[in-house]
Amino acid sequence: MGQHLNTPQPPGLAEAPLARPTLVPYIASWTAEQSVGKPIQSLFGDRIAFPDETPEDRDQHGVLWRRNVAAPSEGRPVFNAVHAHRQRHAMNDLLCQVCAGPASRTEAGWLWLLHDDRAIEPRGWPDFVTATHPPLCLPCARASIQMCPHLRSGFVAVRVADPRLWGVYGTVHAPSAAPGEVRTVARAMVPYGTAGARWVLAAQMVRLLLGCTFTDLDGETR
Repeated sequence: MGQHLNTPQPPGLAEAPLARPTLVPYIASWTAEQSVGKPIQSLFGDRIAFPDETPEDRDQHGVLWRRNVAAPSEGRPVFNAVHAHRQRHAMNDLLCQVCAGPASRTEAGWLWLLHDDRAIEPRGWPDFVTATHPPLCLPCARASIQMCPHLRSGFVAVRVADPRLWGVYGTVHAPSAAPGEVRTVARAMVPYGTAGARWVLAAQMVRLLLGCTFTDLDGETR
């Protein structure tokens, strides 16, 4: 293994703050935004719940959602961690995941950027992809291509005619031996309307992408 050398730094350099990124997606978390609240079994033991639950803790399908402190722009952005409430808002309302404005929509559908997996996926891809990242507007899509490491190795721009609400991604729980408590089973995508949906603490909303057509961003005008 190589040695770690302590190289002298010019005065004040070590204390200089890191430059803040110029583009932070709306759905990204910040270091000040902690997850709070631990689920327990509901009174009837048929699902998870929060002891002090409010109607805002569940979505329109009755699924319980992770609670995150809302403190955007406080601390540093955590690009690989999604803020549950903002992701849910953007995906539910089909907003741009970066700026939170309306996502680009044409007669062919809403705009998504996906990693190019055509070489490893079956024919017909990306139809029936379950997406956890919301769509984009055109300016943010073009910026994302330059800044997102996930897309640099290859991407496709897709118009989606029917981005259907499908379910959630989150932490699946099960009853514990201790009365009223629950244990963590796995992290998984869970469809709405299933028995498993009663036991998942959702972190991201999932849409099923149907009616997909590839598009060229250079030729897009809306």
